[in-house]
Amino acid sequence: MFDRIAELALHRSRLVLTLTVLFLVAMGVIGVGAFGKLQSGGFDDPNAPSTRAQEVIDDRFGGESNLVLLVRPDDGSDSGGVSSAAAERAGQSLTSRLKDEPSLSNVISYWDSGSSALTSRDGDQALVLAHVKGDETERGDNASAIIDEYTGDRNGLSVRAGGEAAVGDDIPTQVAKDLAVAETIAVPLILILLVIAFGSLVAALLPLVIGLIAIVGTFAELYLLGSLTNVSVFSINLTTALGLGLGIDYALLMISRFREHLAEGAEVPEALRHTVRTAGRTITFSAATVAAALAALLVFPQFFLRSFAYAGIGVVIIAAVSALLVMPALLAVLGHRINKGRLPWAETVRSPEAPLWARLSRTVMRRPALTALPVLAILLLAASPLLGVTFGTPDERVLPTSAQSRQVATVMRSDFRGSDESAVQIVTTGAVAPADLRTYAATLSRLDGAARVETSAGAYSDGRSAQPGPAAAALGRPDAQRITVLTGLTPKSDEAQDLVKAVRAVDPPGGTETLVGGTDARLVDAKSSIADRLPAAIGLVAVTTFLILFLFTGSVVQPLRALVLNAISLTAAIGVMVWIFQDGHLSSWLGFTPQPMDTSMTVLMFCIAFGLSMDYEVFVTSRIKELHDAGADTETAVTSGLSHTGRIVTMAAGLLAVSFFAFGTADVSFIQMFGLGSGLAILIDAVAVRGVLVPAAMRLLGRTAWYAPRPLRAVHDRMGLSESAAENPEGENPEGENLKGTKPRSRAEV
Repeated sequence: MFDRIAELALHRSRLVLTLTVLFLVAMGVIGVGAFGKLQSGGFDDPNAPSTRAQEVIDDRFGGESNLVLLVRPDDGSDSGGVSSAAAERAGQSLTSRLKDEPSLSNVISYWDSGSSALTSRDGDQALVLAHVKGDETERGDNASAIIDEYTGDRNGLSVRAGGEAAVGDDIPTQVAKDLAVAETIAVPLILILLVIAFGSLVAALLPLVIGLIAIVGTFAELYLLGSLTNVSVFSINLTTALGLGLGIDYALLMISRFREHLAEGAEVPEALRHTVRTAGRTITFSAATVAAALAALLVFPQFFLRSFAYAGIGVVIIAAVSALLVMPALLAVLGHRINKGRLPWAETVRSPEAPLWARLSRTVMRRPALTALPVLAILLLAASPLLGVTFGTPDERVLPTSAQSRQVATVMRSDFRGSDESAVQIVTTGAVAPADLRTYAATLSRLDGAARVETSAGAYSDGRSAQPGPAAAALGRPDAQRITVLTGLTPKSDEAQDLVKAVRAVDPPGGTETLVGGTDARLVDAKSSIADRLPAAIGLVAVTTFLILFLFTGSVVQPLRALVLNAISLTAAIGVMVWIFQDGHLSSWLGFTPQPMDTSMTVLMFCIAFGLSMDYEVFVTSRIKELHDAGADTETAVTSGLSHTGRIVTMAAGLLAVSFFAFGTADVSFIQMFGLGSGLAILIDAVAVRGVLVPAAMRLLGRTAWYAPRPLRAVHDRMGLSESAAENPEGENPEGENLKGTKPRSRAEV
């Protein structure tokens, strides 16, 4: 296959490039529409009890309150606050207008209910609650329109928007701004680093071509998928970072190998054939390992996570195919002109070997335990914060303090007694007799953290009857009942989650089934859903990675070694993120509010970083195996292999890390965490693992590193999946050259 690709590039290069331009234009036209198809949200399990409860409430009770308008009279407490005549008139007018909005339902305000829960303790502020209708996309559009229309200074009232719908509107808006800033920083910096790395302006521009194709092609894929199923808007962030990074990685490997063969005196056609034959196989296996890691996200029901699998697998495949087809065509056309625009340090940069990596490898292999143990100790220390990790889901605290929805949430926590917007919502799946409903409500009201329980049959507090709220009658239906448990607990706190579990433990009334929903119930269900499927996801990653690396190396030890070392580097990177984002270190510098680790984003970061670690595993192992298959002993193969790939891995990791680190400038904290965590994991893998732990492990394993049981060796031999893949028994190609693409070296030369 790779020989045919090389011949296609040599004889039909202009046709390939013309078709590529046409593809790029077509995908660009389609991809522009992706932004209109993508949705916010997607953090909830669609089959969870809390999601089913929300569906019942939406269908039968007009929906949960997901929009909060915080209202303050302009003249404040000087004229009686929200109870003044002027505020009364303006508040009733605002409420009336909101009730006439077709996109809203269940509009309840202080001015038409008189509920004390809807006014602040000092009487200066009041709440208007509403449910924004529609699915994820429609709700976002509707919320945005309502917020634009009704917030600000209106008829003597100052109105600010909060609640789940407002947070869902603020986060994508802020993420879009963050993405623009990140790209503004990353792209010029990456271009500068590429020029420095290659020492040639022409060579530096080629990786950006592959990155552009990967990004534009994936945008088109997301448009098509977004037309068929739910796809998260946050997948855009992964598309840009991973598309640019992998495009650069694969192009970097291809260009470096091509220039190496040219420097050895090969003519352009033969240099290209060797490049595609060796680097092409490496890219193929590398893409397979990254895609396998991202495919594990498909086991989760949340479309937020599944969307990253859609985007990630798409961008990996498009980047790899582009590198295999487009890059050889570009190299065939350019030939020796790949070195045009040469800079003063070009000769040093173009050297195929990196003496520093060779010296490091020799040092490590002479004293593997002495050099590896300190590195392992540091990585384990970095991972230690994981012992105290807690998990949550995004809320308004991921936004900067300047965000309106966050400001409203802060005021509600400090100045209000609790509201329907943060309550535990319970619905029954059938009719309930009033007596049974009252008994059930009284039992719930005695639970720790339950301030008040409201039903259509009455209200209860501490097990005693209380004055029912103004909307009590709306809580009952012939075929269902809705019970609201008001609480003064901090939303998403451990105490609030314990209350949800306690509510679920209470026997349902009248033999019916109860579904418990609300903000805290969705958090409990999201954590449970991810925890239940995490072993399957990790198992899928481990098994597929093991199989791919076995097919690549023919060894059962190499995949195990790779899995263990990658797990160590990943836990270290995630541990540092716990230390920063959960424990709050560097919070003042980075400008975020410490809170539990975002469950979905941590899983995503694990899969992304694991896949990219395997990317560099394949880069390094490919050259080591190539030399090992040529007859070199383990020490020579590792030392020479790292000297040839060390610079490529370092450059690739540095450039990809820049792409991710740029998200550290974001104002949404979980985007910061994802960017910094992924970038750190990449650097740890490229430096500590590839530079120290891999040669140490190879030295300690010795010949065992290439062990496989005889039946598996036979399977590998029959399938013929190897990096060097000799085309004839003598190891020579038809022209009589060594297929490894390098001249045999003595140990002294290495």
